[in-house]
Amino acid sequence: MTMIRRLEELWQYRELIRNLVLRDLKARYKNSFLGVAWSWLNPLMMMIVYTLFFTVFLRNDSIEHYPVFLLCGLLPWNFFHDSIMQATGSIVGNGHLIKKVYFPREALPIAVVLSNLVNFLLALPVFFVLAVVLGRPPNGWALLLPVIIFLQVIFSTGVAFFLATLNVFYRDTQIILGVVTLAWFFLTPVFYPIETVPQEAHILGVALDARLWLRRLNPMASLIASYRDLLYRGGPTGFDFLLRTALTSLLVLVIGYLVFQRFSGRFGEEV
Repeated sequence: MTMIRRLEELWQYRELIRNLVLRDLKARYKNSFLGVAWSWLNPLMMMIVYTLFFTVFLRNDSIEHYPVFLLCGLLPWNFFHDSIMQATGSIVGNGHLIKKVYFPREALPIAVVLSNLVNFLLALPVFFVLAVVLGRPPNGWALLLPVIIFLQVIFSTGVAFFLATLNVFYRDTQIILGVVTLAWFFLTPVFYPIETVPQEAHILGVALDARLWLRRLNPMASLIASYRDLLYRGGPTGFDFLLRTALTSLLVLVIGYLVFQRFSGRFGEEV
């Protein structure tokens, strides 16, 4: 089946994806006293911890309105982290469905990413309220926020396709991923400005522009920098920079989908 036909079939199953998203959201808050409020409280609690650490215990006055600065990176990072962690087990965790009925298997990781997108969107009002209260309200450039969110959805979905496929054949993928995402978190300017990364660093005797290569090799660094430009600094992200991020995200999506499509026929016998 060609990719175009697969996409057409996926569109025909859009109601299934919607129901899977609703199922994931209901399962997340089932038997929870606070329910959907956790989508607001979780980033707020993390923000408080990091703010206390970097403004009180490890005092750094160089970043104004640090809570606003931090949430600009923490919210999209949580969206990405939760998406790939949950999507990695989406095929194996739904093995009973895969063995019983036919549906496009890619619906499962897509539904995970979309359910986390809903949580991310629910948490955004907390950011805007906090930004206004702390005297750092976003300006008109925030209207470009949907573009950055769309690019992150594309990138996250591509990574989700690849990891979900890998986990079918190697079940320790989720364990290893926990370590990888922790390292990835520290290599992404979530709680620190990317300007603190040195422009010249020596690795194995080779001089490199560490800041430049961090953005080139880490799409999440580029995406979070874009969020921060629009929501914290109140300015546009460079067009060439945005175009490069868009092309990288699209490439990751295509590669991830091709890998997923290549092995999806064996999912039933492997799970």
